[in-house]
Amino acid sequence: MPVNDSPGGGPTVTRLSRYTKTEQDEILGTGDDPFGVADTGLTWLPKEEHFGVRLDGRLVAHAGLLRLPITVDGVETEVMGVGGVAVAPGVRGRGLARLVLAAALDHARTQGHRHALLFCRPPLVPLYQRLGWRPLDTDVCVEQPGSRVVTMPLRTMVTPLRDDARWPAGPVRLRSLPM
Repeated sequence: MPVNDSPGGGPTVTRLSRYTKTEQDEILGTGDDPFGVADTGLTWLPKEEHFGVRLDGRLVAHAGLLRLPITVDGVETEVMGVGGVAVAPGVRGRGLARLVLAAALDHARTQGHRHALLFCRPPLVPLYQRLGWRPLDTDVCVEQPGSRVVTMPLRTMVTPLRDDARWPAGPVRLRSLPM
């Protein structure tokens, strides 16, 4: 995949072989809380697969994926977790979140999951809704170190990865740390 602007002039997405704190800092700067979630006190899992957009050789957008075990109404299943979605402040509003998420979700569809799930701060809910995500109307419990199970303080959103996918009703528990 290309790593810079495409010949037609638009940005393109590439699968990244790695995504470290250095790459994150390239997008969001070196602040202590680049995603604005430190006050949740949660421990997060790193993503397994990474997608990014580079402009003029600089990484400016990212989305990560991670397979997650969950139960919905007591039934075990697996979803594709989406996290680490970031767009550099200087290039926001250019559709890069849509572009990098679309590429990540296209890949997720090849992995056999029925749904993708993400956690976001309330101000970002409208953005994700415009991108086809739906907020869950139920609390989601997530695991934390020390065998603790806590209610996710951020908004949980889902999107189908298959045309016939319908999110089931019932309580949701992530059987791992959140991503």
